[in-house]
Amino acid sequence: MKELTAKEVQEQLENGKALHIIDVREDDEVAQGMIPGATHIALGDLPIEMHDLDQETPYILVCRSGGRSGRAQEIMADEGFDVTNMTGGMLDWEGQTE
Repeated sequence: MKELTAKEVQEQLENGKALHIIDVREDDEVAQGMIPGATHIALGDLPIEMHDLDQETPYILVCRSGGRSGRAQEIMADEGFDVTNMTGGMLDWEGQTE
């Protein structure tokens, strides 16, 4: 399974790379701030919602610490998606939030 650190994701965004980030945390966690431009799909909703996503698009998955996004990665990879887990999650995120 592919992984990136929070710092690596932040550097790519700061360098202008267009990333497709999915935040799989719960609503109350996302309300405290998420990576600008990220899409929120709670982990429990992912098995249904992911079918609206483009399978040709690579996605980076984010949660609080990296555990739930790892589970999301397994779910999506099993369906043929190109997914990368952001290790350390939002606990390690030092960039801007919205």
